[in-house]
Amino acid sequence: MATTTTERVTRAAADYHALNAMLNLYDKDGHIQFDKDHQAVEAFLASHVQPATVTFASQDEKLNWLVQEGYYDESVLARYDRAFVISLFAQAHASGFRFQTFLGAWKFYTSYTLKTFDGKRYLEHFEDRVCMVALTLAQGNETLARALTDEMLTGRFQPATPTFLNCGKQQRGELVSCFLLRIEDNMESIGRAVNSALQLSKRGGGVAFLLSNLREAGAPIKRIENQSSGVIPVMKMLEDAFSYANQLGARQGAGAVYLNAHHPDILRFLDTRRENADEKIRIKTLSLGVVIPDVTFRLAKENADMALFSPYDVERLYGKPFGDIAISELYDTLVADDRVRKTYINARDFFQTLAEIQFESGYPYIMFEDTVNRANPIAGRINMSNLCSEILQVNTPSVLDENLDYREAGHDISCNLGSLNIAHTMDSPDFGRTVEIAVRGLTAVSDMSHIRSVPSVEAGNAASHAIGLGQMNLHGYLAREGIAYGSEEGLDFTNIYFYTITWHALHTSMQIARERKAQFAGFDRSRYASGDYFRQYLEQTWQPKTEKVRALFARSGITIPDRAMWAQLREDVMRYGIYNQNLQAVPPTGSISYINHATSSIHPIVSKIEIRKEGKTGRVYYPAPFMTNENLALYQDAYEIGPEKIIDTYAEATRHVDQGLSLTLFFPDTATTRDINRAQIYAWKKGIKTLYYIRLRQLALEGTEIEGCVSCAL
Repeated sequence: MATTTTERVTRAAADYHALNAMLNLYDKDGHIQFDKDHQAVEAFLASHVQPATVTFASQDEKLNWLVQEGYYDESVLARYDRAFVISLFAQAHASGFRFQTFLGAWKFYTSYTLKTFDGKRYLEHFEDRVCMVALTLAQGNETLARALTDEMLTGRFQPATPTFLNCGKQQRGELVSCFLLRIEDNMESIGRAVNSALQLSKRGGGVAFLLSNLREAGAPIKRIENQSSGVIPVMKMLEDAFSYANQLGARQGAGAVYLNAHHPDILRFLDTRRENADEKIRIKTLSLGVVIPDVTFRLAKENADMALFSPYDVERLYGKPFGDIAISELYDTLVADDRVRKTYINARDFFQTLAEIQFESGYPYIMFEDTVNRANPIAGRINMSNLCSEILQVNTPSVLDENLDYREAGHDISCNLGSLNIAHTMDSPDFGRTVEIAVRGLTAVSDMSHIRSVPSVEAGNAASHAIGLGQMNLHGYLAREGIAYGSEEGLDFTNIYFYTITWHALHTSMQIARERKAQFAGFDRSRYASGDYFRQYLEQTWQPKTEKVRALFARSGITIPDRAMWAQLREDVMRYGIYNQNLQAVPPTGSISYINHATSSIHPIVSKIEIRKEGKTGRVYYPAPFMTNENLALYQDAYEIGPEKIIDTYAEATRHVDQGLSLTLFFPDTATTRDINRAQIYAWKKGIKTLYYIRLRQLALEGTEIEGCVSCAL
């Protein structure tokens, strides 16, 4: 009996999923069947994508139709001569781009590509999406549009999900999806925060809030004692707001809250994430973050009690919100000040509680406050991070009227992110040019982002032009070159790579400032303006310590900046300024890593063959980049490598990154809370700025995926 069209399509679908699943089965010789995944890509494209793709007689006809039907934004295309646009699409389709894995192709066509409004047919291939992103970010500059197209098609540069997903579409969300907002100790600010959670979630954003400024439970209101309910009711309101604004049912809104370790509500705050927490206080979906100053570690070392200070009293007496106070510097003063109400808990017990809750839930994230601020080149204080713990920028408070209008818009934060693929960037014919194009592309994201629903975010972005150039595929590149993750050569490469990236990123930002005759607001009060930022690069020589790494840079034709180059850059920056207040941040890349065939961020892999759970599809299998049956020994997973080597690797990069790096710690299933404590202390001593999740190996069949940036996840 003849098969129907439906049966043939169903069988084809089963075939490419079956081929992909064979990655998890060894062949008769005991080898991983990488070729089956390549076959799965071809089967998926041939049997599913091509039949479901709308075709047109010409590129010109296609563009006209997409504009007329409301799919493409006509204003993006109108900035260019149509002949140029046609040639750019032709260049892209002639590039020879191919998806390297089934998951990469699957992710792109299920989550990123433009579909017909009914969701049933495809209107773009990868090359088309790249062109629309390049045309959007280049803003009429043909040379930049071609360069961005080339950097993305070669896999050297990959914008973050919101940018890559939304550029050039008529019906689109924002180009950024990660925000940091502070809350002041008044009802107007709390009300605005709940509204902001709704507004930003509605637009696909994930938001982190600073709670440290809020008065503690039992603090007075209008001088009447025992009136304040503390931070937990505010957390509950924020959680409800994120749950309500669930982005058309696609997912719950994503939120995080940060609290200083010396806030009197800190133990209640942590208790909200206990497995057996009372439902009245239990927080189910908010991520928690704790801001820990150096003094807390000193007190723990001395086995002393740590004072928790009333934010209400501190602000009233010292004229600053609690989050803007340097606790380590003022600790003894505050302890001695009888006017400041305080309670005490044992510092070691605090760290034990922290580890217990991380053991249960993976939370809280940790920001090492003094480490962050010592490294901060910008005037002002950093008092929080974001949903993925890599954004570290200065914020300032807003002043609100009773009707919640902004009397004075402070500076809150948006994240303008994208990442370089380390392997492809090392292979670039012009390393410096690759970094430059990425910085210019991300700067365009900042310039084009106007989050009017939250004026403080718009004001902060307009003043700072801050971006976060990230990196991914460190483990993949090291393994390709025969280097073990966390080895002497691995650490040497990480140090010199980020050192070189930093010079080029700063140089590009200086060039943009020179071209535009504009600097970020507050440049004159920064350590860039004084030249002090450059001291570490001028007072010592930065060159590879190992012959292997020296050879890698030489093979790639990459000039490692010397003191003369840094001296010239220092002179130029002091003269012209830099355009971007912040330049680098390393997020935990998720979806874009799969599309780009990269290992996530600068983490080690979580499994040689990663298992993803993809909605109704079930399991999809993803092989580590550049892995072969001959080099498997170089692909130890994060649990085998252990926290110390991961921390060592991040410490090499951290010294060159002006913001943070999202760092997850992985432990075997035999780990104890004591092991978590040790790792945290080791990270603090090594100069790590923030810690993201704590992960314990689970032997149950739950898959091996690790969350990417929550606000960028698809």
